Amino acid sequence: MTGPLVVVGDTLLDRDVEGVVSRLCPDSPVPVLDEAAHVDRPGGAGLSAVFAAAQGAEVVLVTALADDAGGARLSVLLAAAGVQVYPLRLAGVTPEKIRLRAGGRVLLRHDRGGGAGDPGEPPEAVLRLLERASVVLVSDYGRGMARQGALRAALASVRAPLVWDPHPRGPAAVPGAHLVTPNEAEVRELVEAPAGATRLATAAQGAQRLRQRWRAGAVSVTLGADGALLSHAGATPLVVPAPVAAEGDTCGAGDRFAVAASLALARGALVSEAVQEAVADASAYVADGGVATALPARVRRAPQSAHNVVAGDRVGVAAAATVVARVRCAGGTVVATGGCFDLLHAGHVATLQAARQLGDCLVVCLNSDTSVTGLKGPDRPVIRQDDRSRLLAALSCVDAVMIFDEPTPAAALSWLRPDIWVKGGDYSAGGGDGDNLPEAEILRRWGGDTVVVPYLDGRSTTGMISAARTGGSSDPRIVVTATPVVAPESTGVVR
Repeated sequence: MTGPLVVVGDTLLDRDVEGVVSRLCPDSPVPVLDEAAHVDRPGGAGLSAVFAAAQGAEVVLVTALADDAGGARLSVLLAAAGVQVYPLRLAGVTPEKIRLRAGGRVLLRHDRGGGAGDPGEPPEAVLRLLERASVVLVSDYGRGMARQGALRAALASVRAPLVWDPHPRGPAAVPGAHLVTPNEAEVRELVEAPAGATRLATAAQGAQRLRQRWRAGAVSVTLGADGALLSHAGATPLVVPAPVAAEGDTCGAGDRFAVAASLALARGALVSEAVQEAVADASAYVADGGVATALPARVRRAPQSAHNVVAGDRVGVAAAATVVARVRCAGGTVVATGGCFDLLHAGHVATLQAARQLGDCLVVCLNSDTSVTGLKGPDRPVIRQDDRSRLLAALSCVDAVMIFDEPTPAAALSWLRPDIWVKGGDYSAGGGDGDNLPEAEILRRWGGDTVVVPYLDGRSTTGMISAARTGGSSDPRIVVTATPVVAPESTGVVR
């Protein structure tokens, strides 16, 4: 593969709640589930991206994230999986699917999130990304991404193999798709089956009609434990049986099939070879226990970063979401900055004040205690995250504070999508090359800018701690450097 596998589609937040049933509800003849544990994971296109990344591929996910706690959680989970997220704004709320399980079986699925939302326009970076992909997988879950006009136009012109995993509530695949991968139920909804037709005839005729209707190169209908049927040349289909008879949790099997076929095509396999690989991989996936065992440990153990502490209404994901949504609705500019802010000092305040002047709100991404310890050692932080967030939230220049557990704010940024990311001029010895900031590449994904602002010389948390321990004092002089405010991105100016 010379370029990334690009997954385009709707991402949901899935939660598996495991528990024990030992009694019935006293006011209704239904089982009572005593929750023992739960696992969050990306669903829909997000799950496809996680599966592909677990195979060692470079994976980019183009999806829409809402300004809510669910969107923030998805960013954390995807970052933990090693997936690069190119986020579009999602109007509405994050769709969620909650499965209540006991003894390895699903008792009930609870869906929430309402109807489909409207994803925002893809930035230029997304369109360039599609041009250099090794393969593109559209994972349509009927919630709007596959209908987005600019995305559809770009998908119709990609040079790489295009695999389209359709949904009955979604649009038709764009003409020229290399491979379309519906399951049996989707084929029956998309194509009227002839009366009295056998299962095999229904799949074969449905695949043939979809291939003609959508002008696709091939259509492969997945048949569960019986493998798949491929219509790709002439009227005679190719039936690929499953190598093993697998019974178990099939959640995610269709996504696994589409990912395996996509990776095979990216390596240069024929469509028939790709479908055979996909059948074998999806069958092994179900036989091995499905998503419960296939989900990488780093995703299962991804920390909850939606911290909320008692500090008025300015701390936490909900606070940040409220501020950002209000500013965006008014057409304003969202500014964000980040750091540990241990022992808040005048240099920090100067940076925050300068950052706030660049837009209409300032959101501070604050390293949690766990994150600070990992970065700076077991003696840090000196001030715990609850107090650090209180102090920051009390500043008039700060509109919201959100706390993150990861070493970098990459996941938080993918969710926030700020227009401007700010660092103080003391970030590097060079004092102001914003293009070299590690966050600069992330900001480019949605057309954001990275900038550096002036700082007060001689102010350092490390220096303050050292002075306190040795009985010395920090330099009282205030020296403003000549470091200019720079916007190294395309506009050349600071908004």
